[in-house]
Amino acid sequence: MPAASPPPARPTSQPPPRSVDAVVIGAGHNGLTAAAYLARAGLSTLVVERRDLVGGCCVTEEIAPGCRASTTSYIASMLRPEVIRDLDLGAHGLRMVPCEPGLQIALPGGVVVPWWSTLDRTVAELRRHSARDADTFVRVDARLKKLARYLQPYFLEPPPNIQARGVEGLLELLRTAKRFRSINGDEIAQMVSFTTGSLGDFLDRHYESDTVKRLILANNVYGAHSSPYRPGTALGLLFHLLSGGEHDLQGFFGHVLGGMGAITGAMAAAAGGFGAVIRTAAPVARIDVRDERAVGVTLEDGTPIEARAVLSNADPKRTFLGLVEPRHLPEEFKAAVRGIKMAGPCAKVNLVLSEEPRFAGMPAGADARQRSLATLVPTLEAAERCYDIAKFGDIPEDLWVDCVVASNVDDSLAPPGRHIMTCFVQYVPYRLRRGTWDENRDLLGDRVVKKIAEYAPNVPASVIARQVLTPLDLERTYGLTEGNIFHGDLMLEQLFFMRPVPGWAQYRTPVRGLYLCGAGAHPGGGVTGAPGYNAAHQVLRDWRTILRD
Repeated sequence: MPAASPPPARPTSQPPPRSVDAVVIGAGHNGLTAAAYLARAGLSTLVVERRDLVGGCCVTEEIAPGCRASTTSYIASMLRPEVIRDLDLGAHGLRMVPCEPGLQIALPGGVVVPWWSTLDRTVAELRRHSARDADTFVRVDARLKKLARYLQPYFLEPPPNIQARGVEGLLELLRTAKRFRSINGDEIAQMVSFTTGSLGDFLDRHYESDTVKRLILANNVYGAHSSPYRPGTALGLLFHLLSGGEHDLQGFFGHVLGGMGAITGAMAAAAGGFGAVIRTAAPVARIDVRDERAVGVTLEDGTPIEARAVLSNADPKRTFLGLVEPRHLPEEFKAAVRGIKMAGPCAKVNLVLSEEPRFAGMPAGADARQRSLATLVPTLEAAERCYDIAKFGDIPEDLWVDCVVASNVDDSLAPPGRHIMTCFVQYVPYRLRRGTWDENRDLLGDRVVKKIAEYAPNVPASVIARQVLTPLDLERTYGLTEGNIFHGDLMLEQLFFMRPVPGWAQYRTPVRGLYLCGAGAHPGGGVTGAPGYNAAHQVLRDWRTILRD
């Protein structure tokens, strides 16, 4: 007989316990992951969340009566299978339907190009545009997947401690070398090329068809403060081939039934089943430090909570420049944190429609899953121009828009006759050159709808409700400093042992007993659960030391 499922968590705004082993700041997916693992290990664990619902940026929210949307994150890709299995998220209601195709672009002139999950099917599509590029795609795909497998193990372990010396330093070197023991010289050269080169240069060097280049571009520089020709942007080719989903598939993309909030709902239930307590509407005013050690937190209402370990799921700037008193941190550390590049370049527009969007060129026999995806991606040159316009504080007219008609796959999101379309938008500036985002919110929404109308002309007249989340809204509502969805840009100088800042990449911080468990820590952003998993395991490794302090 299978074991009974743990009782579901019931996050409430009731007063939290005053003393626990571990307190987690923020009930985003990484905070909930960390809390679940700590509670599973027997630590009394409390999660305090500033909003009145759990989930952080992985939520499902009502945007019109009876109509729900994944308001911020919207597709599951790299959610770690280990987290899914360890926390038994399926038993708590998590259901994902693979995107098929995983990606699909709509181009001017009624051209729709899908990127299917099977290589042969994708190559057949590409061959319609360039036989040479189709053959190149096969070779490049195999090379990229092999290189991504070298990086995969680092997702669920701390990066090397480059500060270690002596025996500890030797052990760290051996741990790193072990992961690459089978790599050859050609692969080392390729790895360097992909981690330091630009996506635009790579595509221009290997592909001739503008259509094929745009298809690959659509799956890269996602949410990044980088134009396609910026050095280091080719890294996205590897990053998006890291595995995810319950079956641990490379390049997995999935629709979450019930919206992305079903992920964090399942995580909250799992954490509660292990004994964790989750309190919403409980914003933290400060992290309490005594004798250079974190001893708990104080809520905005003045409630103190004592804890042996404090884990922050907030981004590094919010954590170290907002919640920790400056006197407790070294000057060079604070300077490094202030230098983390943020300035989020994206926004979100969520629409309730009276009819399904009809994208020109969509095959007549396309099923609901294929009809649910359409990325309106510019050319490489136009993407570069779009980035430059946003970089100087203006809102581009020709935007890059990723559309997902979620209700085509999940009819629980809206009543009959209503359709939910979420639109991820880049590039837009965090700081506007003229005016404020409150004054320009409708302008952004209008430009997004206008862009969609070029490909699906029936959309503007079918809009019943519209929610526009600017970079400023992402900061104010969801707690993302400068609206950065990754808690800091995913660029080479802010990854691996450089994340969040050099010397502090193993989740510990200059304040003993304070750990970073959010996307600002290794391996970075996306709905993966990896930073929360890694931080929790670091706390458990340190627990005897924590008890002695």
